[in-house]
Amino acid sequence: MTQPLDTLGRPVRDLRISVTDRCNFRCTYCMPKEIFGPEYRFLSRDEKLTYEEITRVAGLFAERGVTKLRLTGGEPLLRREIEKLIAMLAGVGGIDDLTLTTNASLLARKAETLKEAGLMRVTVSLDALDDPTFMAMNDVDYPVETVLEGIKVASDAGLGPIKINAVVQRGVNEHAVVDLARYFRGTGHIVRFIEYMDVGTTNGWRLDDVVPALEMIEAVNQEFPLEPLQPNYVGEVAKRYRYKDGGGEIGVIASVTQPFCGDCTRVRLSPDGSIFTCLFSGSGTDLKEPIREGASDMEIGEIIDRVWAKRADRYSEIRSSQTVSIGQRVEMSYIGG
Repeated sequence: MTQPLDTLGRPVRDLRISVTDRCNFRCTYCMPKEIFGPEYRFLSRDEKLTYEEITRVAGLFAERGVTKLRLTGGEPLLRREIEKLIAMLAGVGGIDDLTLTTNASLLARKAETLKEAGLMRVTVSLDALDDPTFMAMNDVDYPVETVLEGIKVASDAGLGPIKINAVVQRGVNEHAVVDLARYFRGTGHIVRFIEYMDVGTTNGWRLDDVVPALEMIEAVNQEFPLEPLQPNYVGEVAKRYRYKDGGGEIGVIASVTQPFCGDCTRVRLSPDGSIFTCLFSGSGTDLKEPIREGASDMEIGEIIDRVWAKRADRYSEIRSSQTVSIGQRVEMSYIGG
């Protein structure tokens, strides 16, 4: 099969599958409880793609060049028997990287079964190492120690090297940058500092709240000298740096100050079966209805090909040039990070 290219010549390589829009955290930059409160209507079970439907879509994308699958949410470990989906996806031909991003609240109890099912790696969200800051950010008083326990159990189960993602906000947790670098240095795990992004429309994003990646790198460099590394592959979102003394590496994801739209190869599948060609999309293309109406693989594939062929997304480049937020966008908790 000819692998499709979008209007900017970008192939599709990375499918991010959001398996649920639910989460047990209420992180202020993602699912603020003022919006996602008790009255908020989440997707029902019938509205979500089944595991068989997800696997079918993943297989069609694999035929088109996708080699990496990442399970996201919401919190993916809240989806019942997620291990069954992992086992099914592990059997999709052409996939060489099957990973999952989690807040680690359920990771300690599930890590071994996830590994046995075929999961290769996990990425853990951890925005600070001190409880006051971390609890204020997750807004459900969840302690740091339980996340660290999940990381240890996952590492022992063979789900490493683990990547630790920290979203950094001015006046909230920029002090955590050096703390996290220091804690995980020498462990083999990789901390990635993420610029606070204007994903969705509910988090009150302001450019003034962004801590630039270069500032974060310089803060670490002053204590632990760094040098840049080459990307592992074309389209890698994180800029990599290693400690000069061999203590490992860190990364920064600088969507705001250093956009990487030019070689973006990612597509996202929502829990209810829509595909989105950009994290900052305003709308997606529904695959669930044609799937449930009996469309063939060829027909579903043609929809995917048409969507990708028309793709011209470069939101971060546009936003950065104008330093303003643009348009209505889907929430990150719905299509994953």
